[in-house]
Amino acid sequence: MAADRRRELEEKVYAGERLSREDGIALYESDDLAWLGRLAHHVRTTKNGDRVMFNVNRHLNLTNVCSASCAYCSFQRKPGEKDAYTMRVEEAVRKAREMEGEQLTELHIVNGLHPTLPWRYYPRVLRELKAALPGVSLKAFTATEIHWFEKISGRSADEILDELIDAGLESLTGGGAEIFDWEVRQHIVDHATHWEDWSRIHRLAHQKGLRTPATMLYGHIEQPKHRVDHVLRLRELQDETGGFVVFIPLRYQHDFVDAADGKIRNRLQARTTMATPAESLKTFAVSRLLLDNVPHLKCFWVMHGLSVAQLSLNFGVDDLDGSVVEYKITHDADHYGTPSTMHREDLLELIWDAGFRPVERNTRYEVVREYDPPVPLAQRRAQPQQVWA
Repeated sequence: MAADRRRELEEKVYAGERLSREDGIALYESDDLAWLGRLAHHVRTTKNGDRVMFNVNRHLNLTNVCSASCAYCSFQRKPGEKDAYTMRVEEAVRKAREMEGEQLTELHIVNGLHPTLPWRYYPRVLRELKAALPGVSLKAFTATEIHWFEKISGRSADEILDELIDAGLESLTGGGAEIFDWEVRQHIVDHATHWEDWSRIHRLAHQKGLRTPATMLYGHIEQPKHRVDHVLRLRELQDETGGFVVFIPLRYQHDFVDAADGKIRNRLQARTTMATPAESLKTFAVSRLLLDNVPHLKCFWVMHGLSVAQLSLNFGVDDLDGSVVEYKITHDADHYGTPSTMHREDLLELIWDAGFRPVERNTRYEVVREYDPPVPLAQRRAQPQQVWA
């Protein structure tokens, strides 16, 4: 990058000016990772200081049976496959209750697009979960699922969201976004929910007072220009609604170890490589610099590994998700080294060890508790942290 262009970008960032599409592409073209990190860290600390947010949550995937066959997905199963499953409502409640002793604050529920489950199953699950765990927030369903519910129920998303909110829904999840650009999207997804419906449904949710996350799946067949386009679409929608609380870049995963049937379901795998740690850190940094109107940036540690998660805190990230528990969508594919669960104490140690201050939050990003370190941060690490892919 030419020195004058680099200086121009620095001046815009430090002046708090909004970056353009061309600026975003230029940032991705830079190989100076330390410089990108410094810029993103400036924005991150201006917005959020030295705080790193987390919550105590559990993922529930009610069914992996799905009518779609997205090219990148290792989670989906067809009816009758060996390890296809659908939870009864009572089973979902039992699994959720397993974490009562952990002071659980959130259930995160994402599912396949089941071809025969009736619409009524979904509000019933929420009502039963809320009755069993009244103090736990329900973050449930992607915009793709809401769009599917429109199809199977014959009702509008407006009506569907009203009923789900009445049943206890407090937030949608951010999934189903992948990459919005149709040039890429047509090769990776096999469902009918694209930018127009994804944005319509989140706009409706925001109008009803829900605060939602947004995601981006990166590191497959897309190019940096597609990541920039994705983020700028979200930025424009956020200018309109103000309803996004966090942006979550999700690293595309290869199907290293699949389920008991031995099938490789990831049809992109033969022609893709996963993003390196450096590419992930660059994606976090550029996302933080472009997405000036979304308050928080999350590293979902399950998809990136713990050491990259710690490093990301110096590249714009201020949220590490939570305890997670049994995140089947990734762990059914990768098995590349992340644990399946992080307890509150594990997250505190991870954040302290990186030199930051942990803040436990709820689903709406309201502070539950702030934690002081047990020893001075300067005394916590004598050797540099080793980075794993």
